[in-house]
Amino acid sequence: MTLLEFKTMQDCYNSALWILGAREHSEKELRDKLARKGFSETEIHDAIVRLLEYNYLSDERFASSFARSRASKPLGKQRILNELRMKGINDDAAKKAVDELDADWFELALQLKQKKFGIAVTNDYKEKSKQTRYLVYRGFSFDEVKYAIEHTELGS
Repeated sequence: MTLLEFKTMQDCYNSALWILGAREHSEKELRDKLARKGFSETEIHDAIVRLLEYNYLSDERFASSFARSRASKPLGKQRILNELRMKGINDDAAKKAVDELDADWFELALQLKQKKFGIAVTNDYKEKSKQTRYLVYRGFSFDEVKYAIEHTELGS
């Protein structure tokens, strides 16, 4: 290994540390960012192995942090799972992160519906369809959506 190769590998590692200093990243996200910076696959691999050894990079930690962040928006379980998969998190780790949230998805759907459309329950088909599409797009199940758009303060 020449000095130039070592410098480039060290640059890749330093770049990765800089990226991780801003926020948690998944391994896939970090690989993509380092590749866009022009580092070779070997340099990226070596940097990631080192980051994993020191526990500076963790897909599980990223998934947990990301899931908490997205649930606070609020977004539904399905949307969070899909976004985690797009970030390169495997299904088991994604499901574990979402399950650890211990969120009341029905209440989150209700909060989002009330924030966007108010507390009144509508009987207008067009308006109910609009609310349903909005909540489903944000990852809530049909049961959670039904609860949110039909809920009144009297508990119907």
